Amino acid sequence: MGRTYGEPVDLATGETQRPRGGLGPTRPTPLPITGGAVWPEPDPMGLTHAMADPELRREGDVHVLHLADGENRFNRRSLDGINAAIDEVLAVDGPNGFVVVGDGKFFSNGLDLEWLGQGEEDLFGFVSDVTRMWARILEAPVPTVAAVNGHAFAGGAMFTLAFDQRVMREDRGFFSINEVLLGMDLTPGMGAIVQARLPTVTAHKAVTQAHRFAGPEALSAGIVDAVAPEDGVLPAAIDMAAALT
Repeated sequence: MGRTYGEPVDLATGETQRPRGGLGPTRPTPLPITGGAVWPEPDPMGLTHAMADPELRREGDVHVLHLADGENRFNRRSLDGINAAIDEVLAVDGPNGFVVVGDGKFFSNGLDLEWLGQGEEDLFGFVSDVTRMWARILEAPVPTVAAVNGHAFAGGAMFTLAFDQRVMREDRGFFSINEVLLGMDLTPGMGAIVQARLPTVTAHKAVTQAHRFAGPEALSAGIVDAVAPEDGVLPAAIDMAAALT
């Protein structure tokens, strides 16, 4: 058995729940398992790069959140920025849509393991906060679209599944739920979003094989709703959201 990301939570409510088998863990533990991944050693100098906050702007009736912090990993600062953007979007009256896009090679590379390794926050609590953020997008009363401009790995891949629709770059970038390669299990909340959004065969291949789906294969496998050239991903996502506002 591998290591879990965090305390099992219900994706929609954020409540902890007992493991029920399937894609979930049998018990959470922060300790490394033989053959699995180990946490990075804490960096006494702190983070190794200047962090860029998510930036929200409006395109007609659609709010576009730009994640521009390199690999766009989830840490406290990035999570707070995303939640603040969701607050702003949900406060708007009238036609409204929400699109999230990354920058460069990455949409999101999942949890910021370097930051978590510094021990500033409880791992289990932080992962619960991340899944609560996904639940906010799942339950948002506005159309939501992920503009998957590049790689979406691990928690970043599951992040895309929180949206109503997904547009992926057709020529570069992979969608991969690769926790199995790191010796980690999915929490029940993570398993729930995978099972709810992906066809059974695709979910099995994604979770048990850590398969890397490029854009065209992701489209045929039912992961994304459309593919587009690099410069067409964001416009296509905005058009999708606008059509539903």
